[in-house]
Amino acid sequence: MIEISHLTKKYGTHVAVDDLNLTIEPGRIYGFLGPNGAGKSTTMNMITGYLGATEGTIKINGFDILAQPEDAKKCIGYLPELPPLYMDMTVEEYLLFAAELKKIPKEKRKPYVEDAMATTKITDMRGRLIKNLSKGYRQRVGLAQAVLGYPEVIILDEPTVGLDPKQIIEIRDLIQSLGKKHTVILSSHILSEVRAVCDYIFIISHGKLVASEETEELVERMSGGQVIELKLKAEEEKIKEVFADAEHITAVETKELPEDGVTEVTVTAEKNKDVREEIFHICAESDMPILEMINGGKSLEDIFLELTSKEEE
Repeated sequence: MIEISHLTKKYGTHVAVDDLNLTIEPGRIYGFLGPNGAGKSTTMNMITGYLGATEGTIKINGFDILAQPEDAKKCIGYLPELPPLYMDMTVEEYLLFAAELKKIPKEKRKPYVEDAMATTKITDMRGRLIKNLSKGYRQRVGLAQAVLGYPEVIILDEPTVGLDPKQIIEIRDLIQSLGKKHTVILSSHILSEVRAVCDYIFIISHGKLVASEETEELVERMSGGQVIELKLKAEEEKIKEVFADAEHITAVETKELPEDGVTEVTVTAEKNKDVREEIFHICAESDMPILEMINGGKSLEDIFLELTSKEEE
């Protein structure tokens, strides 16, 4: 869907994007991560054709963004961090205007606008002035503008910034529903959001790509295998003895808790092995009641900091 090859952007002596190579396949939600100043927004602006590259190429659905900008841009819907809204227009007026700017044929504009409003759940707001809408609804209007005309790729730059918790959940659900019909590229500083929504992650630091992997595979690889945290009603010695012969478990750490007879246990498994069922059977057969079992290990935040600080070093 998108092929980025040797992409470089320089501002004088400052290199904002440094020889970036990415391939984005259809039908997935991609998370685009990096610290402030890493080159995320610059890359997004080059993908959308807003900025020209110093070197390298970007192809959208086979069209070169610089050589064939009109054909390439027809494939993209873009929501910048600050949605480009005209506050004195009604929602419907604005979307009809956006449809005209996108060169959607006149007879298709009205049905396309109706569909975009239905998708983003703003049909009831059609007659309201944009300046009278809440921030959450303004963000939805920006999203409606991005999905207008059924573009294959939707690019969202910090789509939940400044929203309250309820609005964030609603926008996340909307992004997940968009991912069923479109390829979505999502830039965000909220890493829990990226893990919840995205199938695949790109991490960029100082203009360079430092990670490119499926979300859960990246977490498991950086953690060195699955990590399970348990609370068991059993003594430390018995736990160590019982888990010693477990087939796919590589390490067991224990810590007695103040609660009577309760021990906290951290179990590390071999790579690519899910040992939750094995742990359940071991505990059941050994009469060690499981009071709690959760997936532990490194969080996406830990991985992000590790990868970006390595790049800085």
